[in-house]
Amino acid sequence: MTEDITIKPGSPDFNARPMQREELVRETAPEMRAETQYRQNQAQGVACPSCGTVNDPEAMFCASCGHPLKMATCPNCGSAIDPDADFCEVCHRYIKTDICSFCGTRMAPGEIYCHECGNPRGGIVCPVCKTLNDFSFCKQCGTPLTEEAKMLVADVKKLPDYQLLAETASELEELNMQLPYTSERDVVRAQRSQELRERVLMLLAKDKGVAQPRIEKKETKKYSKEELQQKKDEKMKLITEILDRMAVPPLPSPIKARNYAMAQKPAGVRLAWVCNWKQAMHSSPCGCAKPHLGGKWVILGKNTNGEIKDDK
Repeated sequence: MTEDITIKPGSPDFNARPMQREELVRETAPEMRAETQYRQNQAQGVACPSCGTVNDPEAMFCASCGHPLKMATCPNCGSAIDPDADFCEVCHRYIKTDICSFCGTRMAPGEIYCHECGNPRGGIVCPVCKTLNDFSFCKQCGTPLTEEAKMLVADVKKLPDYQLLAETASELEELNMQLPYTSERDVVRAQRSQELRERVLMLLAKDKGVAQPRIEKKETKKYSKEELQQKKDEKMKLITEILDRMAVPPLPSPIKARNYAMAQKPAGVRLAWVCNWKQAMHSSPCGCAKPHLGGKWVILGKNTNGEIKDDK
């Protein structure tokens, strides 16, 4: 059997052989220094709550995963907010007073109007519903309020997915307005109403001097309750698929992300915005503090308003 000749600290041989002891200390010194430095970092640094990485005491975000390490304070209500958030979800106010909320341009303290887009620092009142808004789209009715927003809507409307979305949403809205038939009498009544409509339109056109008026027929097929629900479900499934394809990816600017998401919203469907930050459901990205992390529109079913985070 081979004899173990390792000299261990504290043994008689260790104490008796100073040269070998010094060599052992030199060998273990780097490891001891590294361990000491690690413990100092643990004591002085800031551990990331997400991944555990120890960061410098002054760091605001984790150097490894980017998670915020310190919370900021809302200047309006005093609530704790993420340091990179530009909107307080507690008091529902835009808080980055040095950045234009409509285009993202940095503004000087004394500027009342943005020198880039010309919009006022205090917000814009929607001409449709009279709501005061901090962003380019009305948070209440979705109306585009700035020239940039109107141009963005025009560009989005050219996208094939948006065109299909708008068409499907319109078809779903028509289905929602229909009443299912309960008997054959309902079918006959609907047919007579269609004939009456065509006759009235014909008489009105002749009164205006149109010799041979051409009346467009509006086919409205009557469905049973089960058939009507099946048609609605098919349309909602298609809308969900389109909205998934149109999900907003992470973007550098929260303002650009809000504007792009609002420009995508179709009319005629009850929707909510689900953000990637907290997977919270908002009535729109205008109520999300960090929309630049991405998100998507989802269809709201019945009795789901309670799930919307920013509704007052």
